[in-house]
Amino acid sequence: MRYMRQLSTHQTTTFSSIPLTQRSEPKSSKGIFEKAAPLLIDLIPKMMQGIGFFLLLFSSLHLSSPSALAYIGVGGGVGVWINGRGTTPTSSSSSSSSTQTPPDPQNPSPMATEFAALQAWKQAITEDPYGILASWVGPNVCSYRGVFCSEPPEESPHFSPSVVAGIDLNGANLGGYLVRELSLLTHLNFIHLNSNRFQGTVPESFKDLQYLTELDLSSNLLAGPFPAPTLLIPGLIYLDLRFNSFSGELPEALFQKQLDAIFLNNNQFEGQIPASLWASPASVITLANNNLTGPIPASFGYSSGIRELLFLNNRLTGCIPEGVGFLAEVEVLDLSFNSLGGDIPSTLSCLSGIEVLNVAHNGLTGELPDILCELRSLANLSVSFNFFSGFGADCTRELLIRNVGFDFAGNCIPGRGMQRPPPECPGSGPGAGLSCLRTRPAGCGGSGLRVGVGIPGIPFTLSTTLPIPVP
Repeated sequence: MRYMRQLSTHQTTTFSSIPLTQRSEPKSSKGIFEKAAPLLIDLIPKMMQGIGFFLLLFSSLHLSSPSALAYIGVGGGVGVWINGRGTTPTSSSSSSSSTQTPPDPQNPSPMATEFAALQAWKQAITEDPYGILASWVGPNVCSYRGVFCSEPPEESPHFSPSVVAGIDLNGANLGGYLVRELSLLTHLNFIHLNSNRFQGTVPESFKDLQYLTELDLSSNLLAGPFPAPTLLIPGLIYLDLRFNSFSGELPEALFQKQLDAIFLNNNQFEGQIPASLWASPASVITLANNNLTGPIPASFGYSSGIRELLFLNNRLTGCIPEGVGFLAEVEVLDLSFNSLGGDIPSTLSCLSGIEVLNVAHNGLTGELPDILCELRSLANLSVSFNFFSGFGADCTRELLIRNVGFDFAGNCIPGRGMQRPPPECPGSGPGAGLSCLRTRPAGCGGSGLRVGVGIPGIPFTLSTTLPIPVP
């Protein structure tokens, strides 16, 4: 379970970074600095503030030293060596015998561009209780706390010995806003900003971050509709927007993008889950603790890579689609605290690698399939607080022998303890008026109903909800 985390308490762990040397080729580097020039012209007055700016700029020429280039600043004063060199880093205030003219705003160097961008962001940060930004002084941006540098990619249009490759300010408790000038950090590979107090939304200019692969904005105060610019970042594979106040509907394009991880839990998203859900190549999708409604989309083709699927605590209705049983690699499936009804599809017995299956607190009815209890990797099964009428004796024995956590309290199972009172059981519950039309495909290979729509040659199953009047 690579991404499984507690949803109630967000920890400030970071995703394992992709080596900066393994970046994918950008679509185009043409025009990057032409885009940067107008922003820099606007920022020149800000850059000129402070006595001694040019002296600091001239003194920063020690960056041409190979030993200094290998060193990047990390919060707390820890040095990290990223290219194998082991010489002592040079102080940013050391002098140099070289001379240099001030940067030309019409043709800025990467270092000047990055300095301008970070200073613009610094001015938009209004709260810094830990004094993180006290080090954000002078043109040597690689010495700033939370800023990580590396050698530029070979295809970079301007030679620079070092460029800003990442920002990690997790847990800094900074307050303020994200600014459009951050897109001038054109070589960013990761942005980790969880557990801060940033407000507003994601700037439109973020779509220009062609090297960005990881974006973690979780546990902030961001709001508004789903930040569409994130879906235009060409190389993004990890998107974490948890614990914010984003709202509105989820876009279809979200699940069509080549993302490996989608964390959207604990926001205020509403509407139905897009039908494109099963097109996603992601290994983890968590939409928990939102206000999503309607049915879980039926499966058109079968996603082979998803390992964790968390839809708990929404307002989902209808039946559990049979296609969920063909998520061959799934390890965690949590559909609890919704209003799902009908029976459990027998195809769930095909989830050979599942470890956690939770359908508690819904309106599910019928008998629990015995074959569900035979899943060999199962470690925890919760079907509590539904309206199940029974399960076989072999089911309990099988789970007990294997020490599987099995919670079936709050159902309608005769002869079992901790069940609903009899008056609550006959024909009651939110799912009592539902009958799920099942196609009952043979085996677990995905064979079943085939129709001439969708993806040619790919089978899919239908799960239809039909209301049946209750006498």
